[in-house]
Amino acid sequence: MLALINPKTIRKDPEGVKAKLKTRGVDPAEVEEYLKLDEANRNAIGQVEGYRKQKNELTEVISKSKDKRDPEIQAKIKQVKQLNADIKTADEAQKELAAKWRYIAIRLPNLPDDSLPVGPDEDADVEERLWGDKPEFDFKPKAHWEIGEALGILDFDRAAKVSGARFVYYKDAGARLERALYNFMLDLHTQEQGYHEIIPPYLVTAKTMFGTGQFPKFTEDVYTVEATGMTLIPTAEVPLTNYYSGEILDEKDLPTYFTALTPSFRSEAGSAGRDTRGLIRMHQFNKVEMVKFSKPEDSYKELEKMTLDAQEVLKRLGLAHHVIVLSTGDTGFSSAKTYDLEVWMPEQNRYREISSCSNCLDFQARRAMIRYRKADGSVDYVHTLNGSGVAVGRTVAAILENYQQADGTIKVPDALIPYMGGQTVIK
Repeated sequence: MLALINPKTIRKDPEGVKAKLKTRGVDPAEVEEYLKLDEANRNAIGQVEGYRKQKNELTEVISKSKDKRDPEIQAKIKQVKQLNADIKTADEAQKELAAKWRYIAIRLPNLPDDSLPVGPDEDADVEERLWGDKPEFDFKPKAHWEIGEALGILDFDRAAKVSGARFVYYKDAGARLERALYNFMLDLHTQEQGYHEIIPPYLVTAKTMFGTGQFPKFTEDVYTVEATGMTLIPTAEVPLTNYYSGEILDEKDLPTYFTALTPSFRSEAGSAGRDTRGLIRMHQFNKVEMVKFSKPEDSYKELEKMTLDAQEVLKRLGLAHHVIVLSTGDTGFSSAKTYDLEVWMPEQNRYREISSCSNCLDFQARRAMIRYRKADGSVDYVHTLNGSGVAVGRTVAAILENYQQADGTIKVPDALIPYMGGQTVIK
């Protein structure tokens, strides 16, 4: 399995790689160790190949000899036996070095793009653009969970009884609103924005999780079925990106766009005490995902388009939001550049993340071995991109808070009325 970052990049500019990864919290000593093991491993491979070459040359001479009892031939036979032992010893040492090198290689995050703001966390994120007017109320806005429970369309208590915290039952107009939202999103992506709709598997193998960068670093963040070793998907990005794993695509078929509605399952390890109420941080939630496969020279253009595709969902729903570019320390493991869309939540008086759109360059493609053949016949890795188009539960929360009325009812956004059977108000 190849490293995530192109090894040639690290060998060519080790100091530049150290500097970039340091902004992502990686100790430069890890890169130093990577380089030492990389060189030792390549030397060990050379040694094994050298022994094998010698063995093949001697074997050829021996095979052509008519008198195997000739002292010179006997000496060569003895040399071959020794070389067999040397090859075995050197091969075992090389495999051990390769394992140590790979352990570091698969845990190094992607290199951040030069356009990212440098900083350790979300405080260094930078706003790119702002859209829409925040709603003004002549009453104190309520939280979406209060509204949903009062209307009888969200039931957190019974879900907790059945499954524990961070689960919910959607009921009646709540269930229809969720369904209306994801149907609206899928229609927009497939009918206007050029995405192919997919219904993927919801259980995937460890190899598939490795392909998109969730494994081995984030095994605590997912649910694994012990009997099978398979994992419930944390996002449709995983099965969608791996659709072409191990394949070579044709240049004329790029870019290719996929979209899918799936449930997402996350353990939310380390989030104790954060967003314990409501729909913001759930163990199970629906999400409409977008994934792209692109030629390397087009991937940043495709990232801008993908972000606009996600924005269009919020614009048509009339939800005020802004787009931010994440800092080096806040960017996800596999991403080189990420835009977050954050929607306005009146009760919290702040913007909350509702979508992330990322360009992973060839980082995931190297793990999943997704390549394409150019017109000249040469083969290269594709670039992969992914984005939420958008998280459905968080959109429900945003609609409940932004479209609430003084009498406790909810105005249905115009774009959703056809999907709600003509219903204009949730009572």
